[in-house]
Amino acid sequence: MQHTDNVWPVYVSLTKSEKQVGRWTSVQWELDQMVPASCKQPEGSNLVLLELHRDERASYRLNLDLDTPMLYLVCDELVDGTWVPASLSACQNVAAGALEGDTPVISMAMPDAVACWIEAFITRHGEVEICAHRRKHVNRRKELAEDQRRKNV
Repeated sequence: MQHTDNVWPVYVSLTKSEKQVGRWTSVQWELDQMVPASCKQPEGSNLVLLELHRDERASYRLNLDLDTPMLYLVCDELVDGTWVPASLSACQNVAAGALEGDTPVISMAMPDAVACWIEAFITRHGEVEICAHRRKHVNRRKELAEDQRRKNV
């Protein structure tokens, strides 16, 4: 299964580990594997779609402008405490919304290929103005472009 302009299917598997925190044992779920769906499905993995939406372009831009862009794996938690990968997003708002609803989220560094794909998506559908009153420090790209334009004039 190949990716399209706005959907990239991947196989994701998680691993459970127990960590000792003081006298207490804590269970943590971590990413085991993330493989493009164009490859053979690893044993115990789930098919998850990384789907891009036009109305989330500003969030994607903020994410890509970070030193380390991230992907967010939203999981379903079963009755026995097992986490099952449900969806994958590059939007911080999706991750925050899931966490506010007590839905487990695992964050991971975004692979370069995915970052290029998202950049192409933003370019194809156009940049969205980022609200400067919310994230003034992130609107730096626009300032740099204006400075460059002034120098060339």
